Amino acid sequence: MRRSTTTRLLVANSRSSPCRNPGCVLGAASVRRGARSPSNALPLKRPTELKLSLVFLCLLSLSLAGIISTPAISDTGNAPSGGKHFDADENPTYAVAPDGTVDWYTYSGFRRYHSECHVCHGPDGLGSSFAPALADSLKTMTYDDFLDIVVNGRERVSVSEQQKMPAFGTNPNVMCYLDDIYVYLKARSDEAVGRGRPPKKMPKSAEAKEEEDDCFGD
Repeated sequence: MRRSTTTRLLVANSRSSPCRNPGCVLGAASVRRGARSPSNALPLKRPTELKLSLVFLCLLSLSLAGIISTPAISDTGNAPSGGKHFDADENPTYAVAPDGTVDWYTYSGFRRYHSECHVCHGPDGLGSSFAPALADSLKTMTYDDFLDIVVNGRERVSVSEQQKMPAFGTNPNVMCYLDDIYVYLKARSDEAVGRGRPPKKMPKSAEAKEEEDDCFGD
């Protein structure tokens, strides 16, 4: 989260002074009974005023602490008006708000994955005895490699195992939601979303609906 100039100054001041609390006042703790005040010192406040000041400073401290420690949205890219997020390499990615709300494409990917992929690759991308855990595979697999494997299939044969991934390049129920599935699995791989259906989602945008209709030829 980008900090405002005011917040940066407050943090810098709190680090450079022995008073670590952003809301504390240096000098207040140094007042001792019977100690003489310098001739130019401000007059000491009455107990009631001092209590009110301390309450205000405590509230200010908590407020600043909340601003500084507020978690940022788990978003690896920027979203245009259509609600689809992209990373620095212009590959589709996810966005998850602090309250667990996911972008539409991540939610759609959850649905499409469990409609077309989970029979072999297991629920939530965790794998099965038939196929590997895609939540692990996407820790190293690139977006382009993912597309190539889904579209063209892949076969691995070794002494210990034989795996064959069928090609889905002609299946519109996969191809029309390929980015959605990738985004969901990437979020699972990065542990940005947990197991099961995301509890909250952003609404489906008009652009997402149009993209879906165009893919199916509606």
